[in-house]
Amino acid sequence: MELSNDTKISEFLLLGFSEEPELQPFIFGFFLSMYLITVFGNLLIILAVSSDSHLHTPMYFFLTNLSFVDICFTSTTMPKMLQNMRTQSKVISFAGCISQMYFFLLCALLDDFVLSVMAYDRFVAICHPLRYTVIMNPQICGLLVLVSWIISVLNSMTQSLMVLQLSFCTDMEIHHFFCELNQIVGNACSDTFLNDMMMYLAIVLLGGVPLSGIMYSYSKIVSTICRISSTQGKYKAFSTCASHLSVVSLFYGTSLGVYLSSDAPLNSHSSAVASVMYTVVTPMLNPFIYSLRNRDIKRALKRIIGIPVM
Repeated sequence: MELSNDTKISEFLLLGFSEEPELQPFIFGFFLSMYLITVFGNLLIILAVSSDSHLHTPMYFFLTNLSFVDICFTSTTMPKMLQNMRTQSKVISFAGCISQMYFFLLCALLDDFVLSVMAYDRFVAICHPLRYTVIMNPQICGLLVLVSWIISVLNSMTQSLMVLQLSFCTDMEIHHFFCELNQIVGNACSDTFLNDMMMYLAIVLLGGVPLSGIMYSYSKIVSTICRISSTQGKYKAFSTCASHLSVVSLFYGTSLGVYLSSDAPLNSHSSAVASVMYTVVTPMLNPFIYSLRNRDIKRALKRIIGIPVM
């Protein structure tokens, strides 16, 4: 496929967060630390679940998928940003920018779907406990993840191919720390009506439908918990959902806020700062949120580290 870039664009400039040189070392160290914590934390979750046969259940199967996607999610943006800070360069090639955008969209949507599947898993476990093992069998769990991958790949490919059909102006500055779809489309000289419509359609369908599923699942979960007579039973049921609910609130609250704030100017750093919450902070916090109060994960982690398990 031939690109329709009339000016034969070869690179973009990622402006990042700050152009003040004295702040770059601090920002570099801050994000490098967050990236390393994200990667090692999520890797530990994957190793813990894989090494303990007691954790080979649907809930932890989806958790390992979430951890894997989170590693990929941060790895699509952070290494390039850190490299640019280290080399004092803001350049990213056109092909590299499109590739980064593709994988970012892929991982963001996968995060979206995995979180919704995890909500469905909790819905079945709390509202239909006697049928849980029948409904959430290994084939269904694998199929849910496979469908999530297929839809995510198709959406990312469609969005990327549509961007390749645009003509770009000479101003190739991207006021962000990675190649975000709406930032790239905003730099185009040609008509972006179809791109904008596709972008918002994806937000409504691929973001709104899973979110609606999560809200429906939790409405049923709350209704079921309210019917539990014992306080201890209510606390136990709610504690299995608290971690997931906090991650969902953080992820959806920031990501939808960024993509729906179309009135903000493209040269504003506000969207870049908000994007840090769901591209960096949320993947970093997931291992802590899901493991700090989880005895099974703690026990598996102790076995990996070599600490005797009581």
